[in-house]
Amino acid sequence: MTGPGPTGTAEPTGGTVGTGTADPTARELAWAVAAAVPDPELPMLTLADLGVLAEVGVDGGSGTVTAWLTPTYSGCPAVAEMAADVDRRLRAAGYPDVRVRLRLDPPWSTDLITAEGRRKLAEAGIAPPRPTAAVAAAGPVALTLGPTRTGTATAPTTLAAPRTAAAPPVPCPRCGDADTEELSRFGSTACKALWRCRACREPFERVKEI
Repeated sequence: MTGPGPTGTAEPTGGTVGTGTADPTARELAWAVAAAVPDPELPMLTLADLGVLAEVGVDGGSGTVTAWLTPTYSGCPAVAEMAADVDRRLRAAGYPDVRVRLRLDPPWSTDLITAEGRRKLAEAGIAPPRPTAAVAAAGPVALTLGPTRTGTATAPTTLAAPRTAAAPPVPCPRCGDADTEELSRFGSTACKALWRCRACREPFERVKEI
């Protein structure tokens, strides 16, 4: 592909593309260019910080640069913009033949966000996601449904077993206090939820675990 749009659903995991042998330095330079591209929805993070940039390969024979992106979820509306930005940055850096492809296996997880990325999120007032293993270990949240009509004598129904362990707290990115609560499962983007700190009373967004 010579245009900016992503193609493909799964690609090899090797560091080279084609039959030519690329200089490792060439791959490192191309990676550095692609890794610096900011995420469209979380511009304080680069694609490398977010863990979306999966691989960059350089064909030693043709000089073709191929970048593989792993979207945060299938159908993410920002993928096309990410691909276009990576394509544009690489071409501006002197790579005339650029291909941007998608890699869906293995899928993206919030665990791929780097420590630097988590620090940048907190500095921007956004709580980073908790480790997915710790959240899963806490088990499902019990949801009890009451009567649907006033005066209906029906027993409440529990749809899930109670949590067997406490989920890790969500510290406030502003004051650091762990006394926080979720206000809405949906924030300004699909990957974030709206929370509030009971200590400083400030609302904040949190990246949801995936």
